[in-house]
Amino acid sequence: MLPIMESFYTLQGEGFHQGRAAYFVRLGGCDVGCVWCDVKESWDASKHPQQAISEIVQGALEHPGRLAVITGGEPLLYNLDELTLALRKEGFETNIETSGSSPLSGYWDWICLSPKKFKFPLPEVIDAAHELKVVIFNKTDFAWAEKYAAEVSPTCKLYLQPEWDKQAEMLPLIIDYIKAHPQWELSIQSHKFINVP
Repeated sequence: MLPIMESFYTLQGEGFHQGRAAYFVRLGGCDVGCVWCDVKESWDASKHPQQAISEIVQGALEHPGRLAVITGGEPLLYNLDELTLALRKEGFETNIETSGSSPLSGYWDWICLSPKKFKFPLPEVIDAAHELKVVIFNKTDFAWAEKYAAEVSPTCKLYLQPEWDKQAEMLPLIIDYIKAHPQWELSIQSHKFINVP
C-alpha cells in the first residue's frame, strides 16, 4: 500500500523525456519542504488515501502509454521495489523524479535527480542518476548546479530549469549560462504552457 495524492495520464513536461505520453503516480509525503514547491498539498502523507500496488498498476494499464513516472512529494520515502517490478512486468518503463534525500529503492529505467538545498541528496542516488535537473530560483543556484554536476556520472544529462514564478527573471540568465556552459540544457515546464497536468 502506498499513499497516492493523484495519478494521471498526460505528457511529460520536463527534462530528457519531455513531450512523451506518461502515466504519473504522485505519492503523498515529503520531508524536504522546498519553499517554492508547487505541490505542497502532497507533503502530508496522512491526507492521501492508501492504494494497493495492484490498483496503481491497473490504473496505469487503462492508458496506451507505457512510461510510468513516480513522483511526489518525495517518492523515495517508500520502498518502491514492488511497485516498479509490477509496472515492469506489465511492460512499463519506470522513471522517478526525486530529490535523492532518501535511500534509493526500486528498479528504474531513468532516475531524474533534482537536488534541494533543504535536504541534500544521498551519494547512492547521485551515483545512479541519469538526469540532473536543477531548479534555478536565484543566481546562487548556478554554483549549486555545478557542485552536483561534478558529482554525477559523466553520462548524466544536465538540465537547468527556471522556477516557475521567477521565470521572467531567471530564464534570460539560464539562456546566457547555457550558451557559456554548453554541457547544460534547458528544461522548462512545458506542461504549464500547454495547460495539461
